[in-house]
Amino acid sequence: MQAPDGTPCHAAFGFASTLLRMFALWQPSHFGCAFDAAMTSFRNAQQPGYKAGRTEAPADLEPQFALCVEVAQALGVPALAVPDFEADDVIATVADSVLAAGDRVMVVSADKDLAQLVREDGRAVLCDFARDRSFDADGVRVRFGVAPAQIPDYLALVGDAVDNLPGVPGIGPKTAAQLLAKFGRIEDVPGEASAWRDAGVRGAESLAERFVASRESALRIRGLATVRRDVPGMALGSNALLWRGPDRERSQQLFDRLGWNGIARRAAALAANHAPKGGASG
Repeated sequence: MQAPDGTPCHAAFGFASTLLRMFALWQPSHFGCAFDAAMTSFRNAQQPGYKAGRTEAPADLEPQFALCVEVAQALGVPALAVPDFEADDVIATVADSVLAAGDRVMVVSADKDLAQLVREDGRAVLCDFARDRSFDADGVRVRFGVAPAQIPDYLALVGDAVDNLPGVPGIGPKTAAQLLAKFGRIEDVPGEASAWRDAGVRGAESLAERFVASRESALRIRGLATVRRDVPGMALGSNALLWRGPDRERSQQLFDRLGWNGIARRAAALAANHAPKGGASG
């Protein structure tokens, strides 16, 4: 799919359509979109292989990153990005500031890393919009076998192929969940095989030995898997995310330029029907 000027736009079109579906379905009072400022972050300096294979975007996708930012802004949504940080870190920092103000947060992402943002009190949930699934704290436990706060430990034990993070050899999701249920955090997992047997782990002797050899690496990986909550300038609070609907003129000009007639009509109808609302963040 290309715009009339030849610019590839298939991914950006899908992004725009998804945002419009969210607006129509949820009618949110507040909204924000977080973007990676670049293909690398501070984590690459700490772990050179971090996200290896994802540092170069396909030629037809790269020009659409900036276009997605344009789309978000035209639809009246703040486009949030900070150099040297990932979108996950931006989301975590913004979410914490909104929660601190007493509001609720829905984090919309299919990224399992962000399950660590889910709150036990129910005020922060994770939504996988494409699969129409939402996860509160109990939902995270059902899916991963661990509490939301244990997600970084879990990822450090099992690894994360998407981010190219190694886990402890031989430890899979079931064993990781058993260990964390019994001991809480990586640093509290003992090296004695007898303790692993007591936790119900099969093959305790060999796995405990591998764990001891990989403990320092696992702790380092946990640090990489832990989102930052102190991104400069992103402690925004709810007021900065108030959604007033699409910018009529800006969205019409952008979507006309791209030849997205259907998107333009949907955005215009939403702008005409939208009335600003206060209250908790959506």
